[in-house]
Amino acid sequence: MSALAHVRRSVASTLTRGIAVLGEQGDSPRSEALLLIAHVINRDRAWILAHGEAAVSHREFERFLVLCERRATGVPLAYVLGTAGFYGREFAVDESVLVPRPETEHLVEEALRFLAQRRETSGRSSATVLDVGVGSGAIACTIAAENPSAFVEGTDTSFGAIAMASHNARRLGVGARCRFHRGRHGLPVSERVFDAVVANLPYVPSADVPLPPAPAGYEPREALDGGHDGLEVYREFLPSARQLLAVGGLLLMEAAPPVIEGLRVLAALAFPRSSLEICNDYAGLARYVKLVVEAP
Repeated sequence: MSALAHVRRSVASTLTRGIAVLGEQGDSPRSEALLLIAHVINRDRAWILAHGEAAVSHREFERFLVLCERRATGVPLAYVLGTAGFYGREFAVDESVLVPRPETEHLVEEALRFLAQRRETSGRSSATVLDVGVGSGAIACTIAAENPSAFVEGTDTSFGAIAMASHNARRLGVGARCRFHRGRHGLPVSERVFDAVVANLPYVPSADVPLPPAPAGYEPREALDGGHDGLEVYREFLPSARQLLAVGGLLLMEAAPPVIEGLRVLAALAFPRSSLEICNDYAGLARYVKLVVEAP
């Protein structure tokens, strides 16, 4: 064993070393170093701050440095930790899926509100939801967890995403009410109709897709790249969306301010007799299109 392995390292000195490794990467090197050391030694941040003199083993120290060095290259913190927070829950993530964003929580809130209202007006005790482009399963699993009467299905073209979504459904105890299918858009479930369809499809114009060391540059390009104008994937999805929705059903589609008006136009063309609006995120930015299907 190396003599370095016998050096006694404290929590405080280890944290200081991590902050130095992280440098200017991230919003707050100290906060991120705290998260990483908490992850490594399996203690919460309050304990760490109160026990700076506590010993850190050689193995823990080396693992902590590896994580800090990985984060310092620009890899998103969620990938380094292997988890990301979303709607009050922790989801397992890796490089096969996008890191869930806070603004996507609006889609969950809209869907849950709609399903609650639909239950009150129809008296139905169950609901069906489709998550198109399921990724980590953050949307699908959260809806299932928050609404015990909902059965949620999800589709994705990525084997890794389907595996991750299934893993998260089991972790969160909603595996019995979630089913995930590999395939394009609604094709794997084209014989069924749903009360609500939620889609967070790629919407970044190809020329604007980030590259490393930007954090988003480490995320799967196929989950970001929306083609030349950012709308190619939605343009492909929308013509078949109508058959997936029951009359009175809800369609939610996330995008970004530069392309949201174009998405609204596409949605209006696909659903000419339906009520439609653009809704904002927490920052007041136009973030998603909300559409309720009217009778033919």
